[in-house]
Amino acid sequence: MTVTSSRRTVLRLAGLTAGASVVASAANAQPALAATALFQHGVASGDPLPGGILLWTRVTPTPESTPASGAGPVVTVDWQVATDSSFAAVVASGSVSTGPDRDHTVKVDVSGLAAATTYWYRFGLSGSWSPTGRTMTAPAADDAITRLRAGVVSCANWEAGYFAAYRHLAARGDLNIVVHLGDYLYEYGTGEFDAGGTVVRKVAPANETITLADYRTRHALYKTDPDLQGLHASVPWVITWDDHEVANDMWSGGAENHTPASEGAFATRVAAARQAYAEWMPVRLATDGHIYRRFRYGNLFELSMLDLRTYRSQQASGTANDDPSRTITGAEQMSWLVDGLVNSTAAWKIVGNPVMISRLDVGALPAWLLGPLGSLIGIPSNGLVLNGDQWDGYNADRERLVDTLRAHATKDVVFITGDIHTSWANELTTKDTGQSNPAAAEFVVPSVTSDNINDYLGTSAGGPLSLLAASLIRLTNSHVKWVETDGHGFGVLDITTARCRMDWYHLADRTKRDTAANWVQGWSVGRGSARIRKESRP
Repeated sequence: MTVTSSRRTVLRLAGLTAGASVVASAANAQPALAATALFQHGVASGDPLPGGILLWTRVTPTPESTPASGAGPVVTVDWQVATDSSFAAVVASGSVSTGPDRDHTVKVDVSGLAAATTYWYRFGLSGSWSPTGRTMTAPAADDAITRLRAGVVSCANWEAGYFAAYRHLAARGDLNIVVHLGDYLYEYGTGEFDAGGTVVRKVAPANETITLADYRTRHALYKTDPDLQGLHASVPWVITWDDHEVANDMWSGGAENHTPASEGAFATRVAAARQAYAEWMPVRLATDGHIYRRFRYGNLFELSMLDLRTYRSQQASGTANDDPSRTITGAEQMSWLVDGLVNSTAAWKIVGNPVMISRLDVGALPAWLLGPLGSLIGIPSNGLVLNGDQWDGYNADRERLVDTLRAHATKDVVFITGDIHTSWANELTTKDTGQSNPAAAEFVVPSVTSDNINDYLGTSAGGPLSLLAASLIRLTNSHVKWVETDGHGFGVLDITTARCRMDWYHLADRTKRDTAANWVQGWSVGRGSARIRKESRP
C-alpha cells in the first residue's frame, strides 16, 4: 500500500512488505516449549481501523484447560504492541482476564495507535510470551492511497486437504489485509464432506457440530493448522461468515443441514455457533451481534462486508425467486449497503459478498429476453435458477440494489465473492441493465480446499467434462467472461487509483501440505467502467 499524503506515512507503510521474515524470526526466538504449551492456537489480528486493531489469542494455562472442557483457572494475560519486532519500543500494553466462560480465548481491541503503521504484538502468561504477530492499522480516511493488495479466500474444509493457500499468501510479504468471505470452517462430521470421498485429515469432534462444545472444539482444531496460524500472524484479516459456520444452506429460520426433531431448536444451535465464533475469531462484532460492517482505506476504497445468512428468507424455487417480499440481506442491511455505496467518496467501492451475485442462466434464457413466453412457462425473470442459495434465488433484492446504483450513477463497484468453490470473472447485469451495460464487476475466488466440479465427478482437474461445463456456462451467460471449475487456491486483489485487478492462483494438489501454487488468470476493471478485461501474468 502506498500513501502520498506524507513521507512519514510512506515510511511507516514500507515496514509492511519487509515484515514477513521478521515475523517468522520473532516467533522462532520465543522459548519454544513454553510458548507451544501456553499458546497452542497462535495469535491473530483483524478489523484494522486508522487508530486501532483487534488482537486475538487463546491460552492453555493448565493441561486440563483444553478447548470446550470448561476446565482450568481464570488467568490474567498480558499483551504488548510495539513498533519493532524486538519490543524495544512498546507503544501500548495491558492485561485482560480470561477463563473457562470464554474458553480461555483473549480479544483485545487496541486503540490510540497511529494510522497506516506496522506494529508487532504478543501476549504473555506465566513469564512466557506467545509467538509474535505483525499487523497494520488502516490509513486515515482522507489519506491519498495509490495502491493496496489483499489476499482473498473462502471455503476451507479441513477433511478435504491442507491449507497451503494460506502458506502461499503469508510467503508473499506484500499483502496489506486478508479478506475471508466465509466458510472459515465446516460443521460436518468426519467423512460427510471430504476430498471427493477421501478424508485427508479427520476433524474434531468426529460428529457434526451442534452444541457450544462442538463448535468450540472445531474452531480450536482449525486454529492448530500451522499455515492458518502463519497467515493470521503475518497480516490483519477482515472476515465475514457464510453458512457452514453454523450449518449448510442456512437461512434466518433454519438450514438444509439441520433437523429439529433430532438436533433441537435451530435458534439454540445458532446461539452456540455464534458464541464460539465471537470467542475464537478476530472479528469486531456489533453490540447486537451483527457482523456486517465497513472499512475505509484512505481515499482508495471502502470495503463493505456482508452477512447473507442471518436475515435471509428461506430458499425457494421457480418464480418464487422473483417474490419481492423475499430477501437475502434483510431490509436494514440492504439500506446500510445502498447508503454506503451511493454516498461513498472512495475511488473504489468493494463489497465482501459471501455468495455469487451475478446471474447463472442454465437451460433457458432469462424471462426478460423471452418476453411473454417466459412468464407463460414459469421461468423466473433472470432465468432458471441452478442454485437458489445465491443471489439468483433473490432476484428482487438484486434488482433493487442494481437499480439504486444506476439511479445514483454509482460506479466503480466491485463484488469479491466466495462460496461456489470455483473461479469466475463476471459483469453484473440484470433485466434493467441489459446485456451490454453492466452495473458492477464481480471476481469470485475458489475454495481453499472444498470440493469442486471434478471432485464431485471423480475426474481429473481440467478434464473434458469440466471444460464442457465451463464452455456451456460461457455460452449461455455472456456476462461471465471467465470461469474455471476445478482449481483450489486463492485470489490476490490489487487495487490502484486507475484499476482494480484480481489474480487467481491454484494449488497443484490440495491434499499435500507442501504443494505449489500457480498463477492461472488475471482480470481487471478500470475506473468509470464495469467492463472487465483479461490481464497478462503479473
